[in-house]
Amino acid sequence: MDEWYWLRERDDPEVVAHLDAENDHTRAALAHTEAAQQLLFEEMVGRILETDTSVPAAKRGWSYYSRTVEGLQYAISCRRPAGGEGDEQVILDQNQLAEGHEYFEVANHAVSPDGTVLAYATDDDGGERYTLHVRDLKSGEDLADEVPDTYYGVAWSADNRTVFYTKVDDSMRPHQLWRHAVGTPASEDVLVFQEDDARFFLGVHLTLSERYILLGLESKVTSEVRYVAADDPTGEFLVVQPREQGVEYDVDHHIDAGGERFFIVTNADGAENFKLVEAPVGTPGKEHWTEVVPHRPDVKLDGVEVFAEHLVLFEKAKGLRRLSVRRITDGATHVIDQHEPVYTVYPEANLEFATRTFRFGYSSLVTPRSVYGYDLENRSRELLKRQPVLGGYEPDDYETVRLWAAAPDGVQVPISVVHRRGLVLDGSSPALLYGYGSYEHSVDPAFSPLRLSLLERGFVYAIAHVRGGGEMGRRWYEDGKLLRKKNTFGDFVACAEHLVAEGYTAPERLAIRGGSAGGLLMGAAANMAPELFKAVVAAVPFVDVLTTILDERLPLTVMEWEEWGNPKTDAEVYRYIKSYSPYDNVRRLPYPAMLVLAGLNDPRVSYWEPTKWVQRLREWTTSANPVLLRTEMGGGHMGPSGRYDAWREEALITAFVLDALGRPGPS
Repeated sequence: MDEWYWLRERDDPEVVAHLDAENDHTRAALAHTEAAQQLLFEEMVGRILETDTSVPAAKRGWSYYSRTVEGLQYAISCRRPAGGEGDEQVILDQNQLAEGHEYFEVANHAVSPDGTVLAYATDDDGGERYTLHVRDLKSGEDLADEVPDTYYGVAWSADNRTVFYTKVDDSMRPHQLWRHAVGTPASEDVLVFQEDDARFFLGVHLTLSERYILLGLESKVTSEVRYVAADDPTGEFLVVQPREQGVEYDVDHHIDAGGERFFIVTNADGAENFKLVEAPVGTPGKEHWTEVVPHRPDVKLDGVEVFAEHLVLFEKAKGLRRLSVRRITDGATHVIDQHEPVYTVYPEANLEFATRTFRFGYSSLVTPRSVYGYDLENRSRELLKRQPVLGGYEPDDYETVRLWAAAPDGVQVPISVVHRRGLVLDGSSPALLYGYGSYEHSVDPAFSPLRLSLLERGFVYAIAHVRGGGEMGRRWYEDGKLLRKKNTFGDFVACAEHLVAEGYTAPERLAIRGGSAGGLLMGAAANMAPELFKAVVAAVPFVDVLTTILDERLPLTVMEWEEWGNPKTDAEVYRYIKSYSPYDNVRRLPYPAMLVLAGLNDPRVSYWEPTKWVQRLREWTTSANPVLLRTEMGGGHMGPSGRYDAWREEALITAFVLDALGRPGPS
């Protein structure tokens, strides 16, 4: 029985009226925090250098960068001749394009190999169906080319006149690859490939060497990659290795005087944490694979970036990301050392294949995001830019630690923690615990200037690296999905209990936060241990799991069966999902104060999931705590698109947390 099922009829005026009334109710319920929201917003903006420029990245005689301007919502993409001399050329000013739109996003921003043409795609309602445009960079004018209803992923061919793009089916599954010739109408575009297996989605990209266009076909547990020479855009896409259930692989290309090869990251042959192999381009099948980096039970290989003389391996070890460099000629390997015990690293813009300088980003919970240039041969690094933090921020005023909580089955779960230095562990501090725990996604400990508004008020901020994520290797993910999904929820509750037991906070001072699948985590945790939390923030939460996963007409459902199980065909899966789905397990409990965020045009978590959940929570809760719903009527899964709008939402969330925990607002 689902008494709120009617809320999924988004074209019904009563549904729209209901959402509008909910927004009015939330606005009224938080009216007493409006002054605090405004002060928090000003405080957050006051720490950000509003007019700023990214580190330029070189490619074929140009330096590409983006910049922001105080008062403008969106970034401006630019370039100037390499070497710093010559006038700036504005490639794309999103602020001009966004005029008149409540929501605006640019995707598939790609310059042709010769630097003369730009492909970009726009979405003005958050539904993630993009219109592809082509811009002549010599004149700065858009051409007549316009392709509606495209998706993420674009690749230029070597002729600089052919661009590949993807389209989705009615369930928002990217299933088609199309080819467009610049200067021709979209009606003449050619369908290159269609994936009919509803478990698989496709994507396309050009290798860094710019020699091959790769078509990736992936389900949650199986991969297949096809390739075509970039200088033969009308040629046939050939298969690297035919798909084999449960075998995943990813491909990149290398070329030198000795010939061409593919480097392949794969879990084939029982390599649970993945290994690296290579194969000749002409015969890339599995029977021709040669092992380069073997499987390691204590190190997860996430991927590889291929340069002319070196490989950069993206790895996870002991719950942290790390970068390893391997010289191609002799296999000499070293790990790029980092200076903090808890941190994250990630690749930055690396646009050139023939380079010895690798650009990477570094951050921790106390160190602002930093960009380094690293010499792959002599192992030296140069700090190119560190995110400015205005207002006198001093990293030494804070400290970050790694804690370990014991899950119900005894597994040790890592927690990343940051707080003001000198914290007294007597349980008197307020805390915010964040979690996600699905799709092998790692929530890495990175800096946010917006978070300082909590830290400066004595908050402890913590990230629970629960199973279902990818922080501790592939087994960590496998143990938090399908019929082991409840480990995710037990891990999170254990992390909260550990923070309380160690004196970092107390239940009456603990708030929790998560979004999307992390919103599922919030709902499950609230059902399991409502007395442990004082406040919950759940953004676009996936809380009506059973109903959604049963309905294959909905976006993404069929693809999700390999993540959650298929309750349509498996009674055990049906019972298991029903036992934890937050909406189906709301009971007479003293639920914490809740702020729930939704997007009317969200194609990933339909707006009715959080909307229904809020109604049922209000009906069943035995506490007087508020349960509030705020829906972006012109937005989607990612929340507000403009940076100032996003900061205002963060100020609202922070004000809600402060109010729910009874903390004083800003003076």
